[in-house]
Amino acid sequence: MMEMGRRNFIAALAGTVAAWPLVARAQPAKLPTIGFLGPNTPSLDSHRVGTFVQRLRELGWIEGRNVAIEYRWGEGRVERLAELAAELVRLKVDVIVTSGTRQVVAAKQATSVIPIVFAAVGDPVGTGLVASLARPGGNVTGLSLQATDLAAKRTGLLREVVPGLRRLAIMANSDTPAAVVEMREVQATARTLGLEMVTAETRRPEDLAPAFEAFKGRAEALYVSNDPLVTTHRIRINTLALGVQLPTMYNVREFVEAGGLMSYGPSFLDLYRRCADFVDKILRGAKPADIPVEQPTKFEFVINLKTAKTFSVSCQAICF
Repeated sequence: MMEMGRRNFIAALAGTVAAWPLVARAQPAKLPTIGFLGPNTPSLDSHRVGTFVQRLRELGWIEGRNVAIEYRWGEGRVERLAELAAELVRLKVDVIVTSGTRQVVAAKQATSVIPIVFAAVGDPVGTGLVASLARPGGNVTGLSLQATDLAAKRTGLLREVVPGLRRLAIMANSDTPAAVVEMREVQATARTLGLEMVTAETRRPEDLAPAFEAFKGRAEALYVSNDPLVTTHRIRINTLALGVQLPTMYNVREFVEAGGLMSYGPSFLDLYRRCADFVDKILRGAKPADIPVEQPTKFEFVINLKTAKTFSVSCQAICF
């Protein structure tokens, strides 16, 4: 009886071992995975993400079916970016999608192998993210905002809108390379227009209130350079600007929707839509180094009419 039991055990064990390869083959294959490193919060970036995902679907990539997306959110805190980027690298995602110079730098420092696609960066060449627009090289490509090229246009619009503008306040985060480049361009344009300037650097939320105290009575309009900090606190910034009677100029429409006076710049929804095309190419085998950086093709000039009335700005002067 013992011999019979041993034979049955061995036979059962052999059957189990023989089945192992079949079990292994039955495991579902890992879906291609996109690591999405968002600079802000899910609620702030929901429209942009929705546009990106919708375009992926149009290209045949359906989240949860034939592609996975791992989301990580910076929530406006730049100190978290390195950790979040490293986390995506540990997950062995196939491509990292992000937006903003600081976010791209964090991703680039985390990996030199995984492709990185940026939906929007102010000046990717000037900040050293790519070698050139036509030949980015390395593992990074995407869409450039050309923010410095537009800084002069925004400054000129403020001059047209604010009667008798003589003194311009400029708010920028000097820890953000693209903001530094943009601020230099604004200052150069302001000098050309004969404007006096007062500047404030805002690296942390605690810097915002003191900045507006410094602006009070010393400027007639405010130019705000975009970065995750000011995006996260855009409602507070607009409230502070209203308190010291400063009409505001921004890069993107979300600030105007939150109560700012006006913005002029590329359509971020369009940029995120086009970003999906880059991801599609990479998931199908293209190399980032071989995909030229593209520039904006769709621009928006957005005005908050309610805020314009608050500042007694004539809509006729700016609606063209």
